Amino acid sequence: MRIEKLDENTKKNLLENLLKRSPNSYGSYEASVQEILDTVKEKRDAALFEYTEKFDKAVINAQNIQVTEEEIKEAYECVDEELLRIIRRALKNIESYHAKQMQYSWFDSKPDGTILGQKVTALQRVGVYVPGGKAVYPSSVLMNIMPAKVAGVEEIIMVTPPGKDGKVNPTTLVAAKEAGATAVYKVGGAQAIAALAYGTESIPKVDKIVGPGNIYVALAKKAVYGHVSIDSIAGPSEILVLADETANPRYVAADLLSQAEHDELASAILVTTSSELAEKVSAETDKFIQELSRGEIIQKSLDNYGHILVADTMEDAIDAANEIASEHLEIMTANPFDVMTKIRNAGAIFIGEYSSEPLGDYFAGPNHILPTNGTAKFFSPLSVDDFLKKSSIISYSRNALSEIHEDIEKFAEAEQLTAHANSIKVRFE
Repeated sequence: MRIEKLDENTKKNLLENLLKRSPNSYGSYEASVQEILDTVKEKRDAALFEYTEKFDKAVINAQNIQVTEEEIKEAYECVDEELLRIIRRALKNIESYHAKQMQYSWFDSKPDGTILGQKVTALQRVGVYVPGGKAVYPSSVLMNIMPAKVAGVEEIIMVTPPGKDGKVNPTTLVAAKEAGATAVYKVGGAQAIAALAYGTESIPKVDKIVGPGNIYVALAKKAVYGHVSIDSIAGPSEILVLADETANPRYVAADLLSQAEHDELASAILVTTSSELAEKVSAETDKFIQELSRGEIIQKSLDNYGHILVADTMEDAIDAANEIASEHLEIMTANPFDVMTKIRNAGAIFIGEYSSEPLGDYFAGPNHILPTNGTAKFFSPLSVDDFLKKSSIISYSRNALSEIHEDIEKFAEAEQLTAHANSIKVRFE
């Protein structure tokens, strides 16, 4: 991996380079995505069937687009019992963590007859996108569905592209059943997002769409925002390790590569105060690449978006980490909890040398669907909050309103909204 001195120039170049990976930088795809969205909106199911055959080479129709109970039963027969046990253990951790995020309605009443409050209501129907085809991500199925389930969403509609045989991967199906999906449909890509956003004869319109996907899925979610809500627009995966001379270089290298293997656009960055650690980590990554099955992808990822930055002080290193606002941030320093208190921007923070990133991907419980491309500065991980909406509650008695009605009338008149003022005034004529 390339080793560079951390200064304002290298930080600026790095940030500019990382932003090239953002879905917002792929405008050339937008016309194609919009055409798919418009066609599905107009032709509905017919368009879904055509696009699925064109892109996924699978023949889907009204009779087989929805996964049946028989198919789910077959899927269970194909999944190893040990893997099923692990899925259930992970699901329990994910449910337990997200249950603590749950918010409830509240009301505050006063003796004068004033009642103010907030009514918390789960969304009625949400759509969950899960990548498919060659990729198999049962962990993403759990992470998308469980917070919706905890929130109390009535209908959880999952879409995922089928294989050429017209079937969904068994592990994906089992994960969906275990997590509590209401229905699973065999459709992917921008056409699946269109179906969820507008509705077709087979797939009902949803209130919100969540889940990561490729560039077509990301741009489709961006385009339908407003017709429905979305969680965020996910970019390529990324990790930043913040380390000092106490870090184990082999652990650091292994963790960097855990994200670099996702795809050639993935970003793996080490920011350290130790030149010696930087050299050792670079050497360890070279060794690992020779051993790992996705070595070619890892190498291209590191060549394009892999960096080792050597900072003069830990304060400089922390400032850089906050500027980059990485999806995953690992802290391997002598006092990691102290460093953690100074981190403002990160999707998920992993503290200490035994808290490697895959722990969060699969098992610990916090959600692994995280803000990318610097959006951790203003976005949060997927959570129960994403599946709840809030309504304000206001109730005043005549006595309570009489104390303040003149103030409200004057405020409205100051804005020249006389009908507003009159709405209050008529109650005291």
